[in-house]
Amino acid sequence: MSVSLDAEDLDLVAALQVSPRAPLSRLAEVLGWSSSTVSRRLARLESARLLRVIGQLDWSITGHGNPWHVWVETAPGEADKVAHALSDLPQTQFVATTAGRADVFCTMQALRQGGVHDLLGRVPAIDGVRATHTELVLRGVTKADSWRLPRLSDEQVAALGQDGGPAPDEPTELDDDLWATLRLLRRNGRIATAQVARELGVGQSTAYRMVQSLLRRGLVRPRVEIEPSLLGYTLEAIVALTVTPASVKQVSEALAGHPSARYVTIVAGTSSVVHHGVFQHEDALAELLTEDLADLPGIASFDVSVVREVRKRYWLGRADGRLGD
Repeated sequence: MSVSLDAEDLDLVAALQVSPRAPLSRLAEVLGWSSSTVSRRLARLESARLLRVIGQLDWSITGHGNPWHVWVETAPGEADKVAHALSDLPQTQFVATTAGRADVFCTMQALRQGGVHDLLGRVPAIDGVRATHTELVLRGVTKADSWRLPRLSDEQVAALGQDGGPAPDEPTELDDDLWATLRLLRRNGRIATAQVARELGVGQSTAYRMVQSLLRRGLVRPRVEIEPSLLGYTLEAIVALTVTPASVKQVSEALAGHPSARYVTIVAGTSSVVHHGVFQHEDALAELLTEDLADLPGIASFDVSVVREVRKRYWLGRADGRLGD
């Protein structure tokens, strides 16, 4: 990409990753800036469609059942067309052209009960697809909202620590107002309680209670959406590992704690664990494959798919690294 972020931009991204809903005043205090500087920089990144704070929803909200990882082999020269077709499906969360194990990799989730059969059947029917390999995600060990750009001091991270608390003892069913609040948070993870109140026509105390209920129950988790390449992580790879049953838990948890980890899952298929990581350069990926994995028990083999171009990430389209709708 021709676009680049300066050091102050990167500091702001790092602060938002720690506390996506932090008030401008707190971000300014931690970073040593004025609130107007924080506001101006954030607005510039958002207007350029480089950054957006969104709400990451629980799988029980985004669709029916757990997601599936799908590796797609295409006819020669058809990878871009297939990736475009997959990106157009509302069921696809992540789509990228890749090199290595497959030509295209995607993560998808059925939107309704009984929709898995139809969904997985649609992929092989796409023009240009030669073969597919699918694996069911059993558990997400870590997700993208946990990945952090390592720029802040421990003191800054502590100062930004999110205000939390135990999940309230409430039923999981959502009424119409909670669904409406959830949709607002999904589009804008930093939306203010006052704006929620105005949008829904409720009192501010009611809006505050609904927002906090959704956040504390983990049904929506605010996260910074920005392409890793803008942050200096120009290499992205999906590593599918075959692990002995006794070591799956240990390996998945170790990889979840690895600095490259954006999305680590335990899966049902020929693989046992899938590690989706970002790296600053080829040597960093080589270190993971030849040193870090070698220190873990029970790994029998692995396949690597190196990401060429991301077309869709967390249901948002991408064009030259800029965020779509």
